[in-house]
Amino acid sequence: MNQQKSYRSSFILLTTLFFLWGFITVLVDSLIPRLRELFTLTYFQAGMVQFAFFGAYFLLSIPASYILSKIGYKRGIILGLFTMALGCLLFYPAASYRTFGVFMLAYFILAGGMTILQVAANPYVAVLGSEKGASSRLNLSQAFNSLGTAIAPAIGALFILSDTIKTKDEIAALTETAKETYLASEASAVQKPFLGLALFIIFIAGIFFFAKLPKLISETSSGTYADAFKNKNLMLGVLGIFFYVGAEVAIGSYLVNYFLDMNLIEVIKENSVMKSIAEGILNSGLTDNDNKAIVGVFVTFYWSGAMIGRFVGSYLTKIMKPGKVLGVFATLAIVLILISISTTGLVSMWSILAVGLFNSIMFPTIFTLAIDGIGALKPKGSGLLCTAIVGGALIPPLYGYLTDEIGFKYALFFIIICYTYILWYGYKNSKKIVS
Repeated sequence: MNQQKSYRSSFILLTTLFFLWGFITVLVDSLIPRLRELFTLTYFQAGMVQFAFFGAYFLLSIPASYILSKIGYKRGIILGLFTMALGCLLFYPAASYRTFGVFMLAYFILAGGMTILQVAANPYVAVLGSEKGASSRLNLSQAFNSLGTAIAPAIGALFILSDTIKTKDEIAALTETAKETYLASEASAVQKPFLGLALFIIFIAGIFFFAKLPKLISETSSGTYADAFKNKNLMLGVLGIFFYVGAEVAIGSYLVNYFLDMNLIEVIKENSVMKSIAEGILNSGLTDNDNKAIVGVFVTFYWSGAMIGRFVGSYLTKIMKPGKVLGVFATLAIVLILISISTTGLVSMWSILAVGLFNSIMFPTIFTLAIDGIGALKPKGSGLLCTAIVGGALIPPLYGYLTDEIGFKYALFFIIICYTYILWYGYKNSKKIVS
């Protein structure tokens, strides 16, 4: 009974980390439309913001697993949290001086801290209870990750996208006093949310400092990365994580621009239900200066779908084989993207937003299928799987490049290829019962 209580309290504490990195990941997306106008970036260049953010996973996941083997999971989590807090604090000078390179550095450091947390927390939650319930348990933790991603777009719309951004020419035309006032307001719009996040992260680190976590994973695991590379199913899972994260982030990063490209502003304003939703979330009437905020609030539904799907998926992966659930969800994601490509207006908008519902179970299910049966190699497997999160760095700028060349809708066929691989991996493992 005491062991179960210890497992439950540890599970709750670890789940706060999932919420935290989900919230921050999507808050980064809210900055992309702002940065694009602020620095006059192409869609490809704006996608490079995600490259700095997710590139950290590629460079630091394997070193993170090494660090964890030296200092332990608890100290590793605390180190990760303090690294995240440092990244958030760097947004202050970046916003003050409007230096794009400092923004990129802040993203990289922030993601470096999140990388350490991901490498530690995912396998830890997977073994925090019965082996049969690993996929269900990780889906439940990831549901709270999605709760963070669902809240973040609304926060981003309120604090980051809510005012009109001036072009470089418009800024140059301002008087010196007006220019200083404008630049100060621009800096404040970014600084306040990230300063608040830094303080909250430091508070969470303090809680972990005094917490007692059960030792369930060997922190000096046997085997080498060479052994891990020889495991075919693990490596196929690594590719699955790469495509999943890349596809999810690419869609989420460009939703605001996609909706603006489809001229949905007037459609939303003319539809009483849609207008009420936007006004309710923004807590104000709609004006011509709120265009990005208006479409930005609807991105909430993309990430909310992922949250709902993970709560449902936690149950489905208990009663059905996880691989089969993964294959069905990937199929439905493809169908919805095809609907969005072939339609316009609200049908196209809601179909692409609904993809979030079926993204839901992909990361935790691919993760548990990939590490199933690898024993003491789990920490190294986790390092490799988290390295694959680099898909979020590579696929969004590629999608952005295709958008620049052929438009949003045709570029979505590239995203369909990503989901097709996930569909195949799911059905390949459709007979497997995670143990």
